[in-house]
Amino acid sequence: MRRMAWTAVLAAGLGACATAPVAGVAPLAAIDVPQDADPYFVSGAARAAQAPSSERARNVILFVGDGMGVTTVTAARIFAGQSRGVDGESYQLTMDTFPHTALSRTYSHDMQISESASTATAMTTGVKTRGGGLGLTLGAQRGQCADTEANVARTLWEMAEAQGLATGIVSTARITHATPGATYAHVVNRDWENDAVLARGGGAPCVDIARQLIEWPAGDGFEIVLGGGRANFLPNTMTDPETASVRGQRADGRDLTAEWAQRPGHAFVWNAAQFAAAPADAKVLGLFSPSHMAYEADRANDSGGEPSLADMTAAAIRRLSQDQDGYVLMVEGGRVDHAHHEGRAGKALADAVALDDAVRTALEMTSRDDTLIIVTADHSHTLSISGYAARGTPILGLSTNGEEGGLARAADGLPYTTLGYANGPGAVAQHPRPDLSEADVDDFSFQQQALVPLQSETHGGEDVPIYAWGPGDENVAGTLEQNVIFHIMARALGLKPE
Repeated sequence: MRRMAWTAVLAAGLGACATAPVAGVAPLAAIDVPQDADPYFVSGAARAAQAPSSERARNVILFVGDGMGVTTVTAARIFAGQSRGVDGESYQLTMDTFPHTALSRTYSHDMQISESASTATAMTTGVKTRGGGLGLTLGAQRGQCADTEANVARTLWEMAEAQGLATGIVSTARITHATPGATYAHVVNRDWENDAVLARGGGAPCVDIARQLIEWPAGDGFEIVLGGGRANFLPNTMTDPETASVRGQRADGRDLTAEWAQRPGHAFVWNAAQFAAAPADAKVLGLFSPSHMAYEADRANDSGGEPSLADMTAAAIRRLSQDQDGYVLMVEGGRVDHAHHEGRAGKALADAVALDDAVRTALEMTSRDDTLIIVTADHSHTLSISGYAARGTPILGLSTNGEEGGLARAADGLPYTTLGYANGPGAVAQHPRPDLSEADVDDFSFQQQALVPLQSETHGGEDVPIYAWGPGDENVAGTLEQNVIFHIMARALGLKPE
């Protein structure tokens, strides 16, 4: 594929693309896509072109359940049904109702079992890259600042801004974390979320991720950004407005939240009350926690009154829908992953269900005629559902003996939970194992037992699900390389490489 194929894409309007126009959607202009010769980009575009869509989307929403592999989805489905007092096994999550599904192959350029920066970059830019880098092609080595400029991979959000579309990102993680950062940042180390960390890592003269967000040069910038991570935007001389024991992390003395708010038509909010009172037409930066937002299981006890993921999704759609040309939005359930790393399956499932609630909100607020919604994960985890438990056994409980009844017992004579991990902090280092008969195994803070002892449970390398509904959803079928997701979204918006 030659560079001209993308830089001249649709310069003549929709006639260059074999898609049906959406009323009121302007023709697309030329776009500079520096990664268009990247081998992963070329093969991904070719794969997407094998099943060209007959429809065009005005809007695209990408939902990412961080770490939400197939086992997590299955367990979350059962958990959601049982929490509502109905049969969990036959319950349907909102994402289960989507008409098109596929599997996503999540390996990165250099990792068999990958991490969130490279996997998110695959979905936002159409390339597979090295682990730890954001918005870069495979030529960039982790931590090598000098590799940045020559290896930039333009994101779908940057392309959307170039076309005059509105853009937004929502996450329950720090907004500078790997998955949301992949929509706007180009950096060789995902950990460089603020300038102090970047300096300690030898990253000069590169620019930290928080500053890249505030100084994002694409179009007229994000219309809405909601998530956690205030500390990366505040100077280390400033006390956090909500938590007196926490200070900002920046060493350059800049208050990036004030810089955002000082721009005409912009607003910064840090709690639910300010969020609700923000002008409907303002470009909003909402950072609701110094670091990650609360787990869904803990959110009701959060003194700051953090909005739910569904609330933030609704606000983003309301704001973005004011742009008649359309929008591109990412919504991340970031804390599914964090709970798994802690070995706390209950919290992971609660956050997966919260993501599904946000998906339902999006379906209710948009039309399948003009909005493509994709729900997927960046990678999986080592969670397992095992044993022969009877139908209706609490998914967070002890396994049962199926038709025989009673608790199932392992070879050591002790019961075990239906959910467990292949590795992690719940590993049993003693013999015999602790007897879980009287343990509060359905508590959200309970750590499921694991096999291999690790301080932090790891990712899993199996394929993860993709669910799609809306214009172009028929292209989500079979087993896809993860970077093809970008190309499906781009084509749905009318960006068609030849």
